Amino acid sequence: MTRSTDVIIVGAGIAGSSCAIELARQGHRTLLLDRQQFPRHKTCGEFMSPETREMLEHLGIHLLEQQKTPSSMDHARITMPDGGEIEAPLPGFAYGISRYELDQQLHQRAHVAGAEILTKVNITSIQQLEDHRYEVEVKQGDERICYQAKAVIGAYGSKKLRGSNSAEGLRDETTYVGVKSHYRGIDIPARVELYFCDGGYVGISPIENDTVNVAALLTLESVQGSGKSVPEILQAAAMTNSSLAARLTEGEPVQGTQVSVAPLQLSNIPEPWADYPHIGDAMMVIPPLCGDGMSIALRSAILCAGWTDAYLKDEMDYTTWQSEYTLEANREFAPLLRRARTIQNLAFAKTNRFYPTLARLFPGLASYVVKATRLSDMR
Repeated sequence: MTRSTDVIIVGAGIAGSSCAIELARQGHRTLLLDRQQFPRHKTCGEFMSPETREMLEHLGIHLLEQQKTPSSMDHARITMPDGGEIEAPLPGFAYGISRYELDQQLHQRAHVAGAEILTKVNITSIQQLEDHRYEVEVKQGDERICYQAKAVIGAYGSKKLRGSNSAEGLRDETTYVGVKSHYRGIDIPARVELYFCDGGYVGISPIENDTVNVAALLTLESVQGSGKSVPEILQAAAMTNSSLAARLTEGEPVQGTQVSVAPLQLSNIPEPWADYPHIGDAMMVIPPLCGDGMSIALRSAILCAGWTDAYLKDEMDYTTWQSEYTLEANREFAPLLRRARTIQNLAFAKTNRFYPTLARLFPGLASYVVKATRLSDMR
């Protein structure tokens, strides 16, 4: 069975759903595919930097008007293993909302805009035909369907699709494990907390329903032997940071919210295009320390949708579509990634125990670092 549509977006997370909203409301027949069922919990810091509110409102989603109101944060606190602390204000209010809730809101908006959403489907192949059109084969249950579309957009996260082509050196050699769990009982003020420990860091931030999200990025080496469950991994990480250990003992994990992802490798450079455009984590995995992954997912989706809209309307040819999106994505995200990787490297340096002292000597330093990892306002 062969079906035709205008654009197929592979991956129904933040980036894919946002791109589907934009293209569907421009009148394009938009198909959104994902191998997982929604809503579901995902490994994510669930921290939305101040820039995200503007982009979500552009998509028609007003967080503060939803039934489940997100939490808000106005500053960050970093705690080193030896107990040293750094505090810095955020450049505006950040929000905490679970992916379980946010993905539902994005899917509802995409459906209202006219996008077709298919979940629990396996993409078996993506091929480009001679006329630059794409052919995507999927399997849903026992049924195999072949879709043809003028455009395909990759929003499938950090794990590449089988058979996809990528250049060498795009990802860092260090392998990480990402874990997350919601907790109840941890009383946290309006801030995001970062705790450094052996092999990585753990972030704690408030979300909706008086719960907090506890998410960690840890090297694979440091995780080995620390247990199989997410709470066990988090407790093992807390053994090298007494402040984190004390925080975790205040609460209890919320059953069913534990998720992990591995192997995970951070990006060296963005990859806006490989056979078709990439958005979100498929384009670039930024160090979670910088807290801007969700913002990048939204911004890249909106940028890509703009160029794809022009291509679908025959306002530009395929080559221009590829070159213009690649150029703008690199201009927008490459400097941000370079700054983020520099800060990540500094954070893991052996001299990091001196940073709280430096922050006290130079009060504006911490604020500068926070601002250096932020996207600019939408133009």
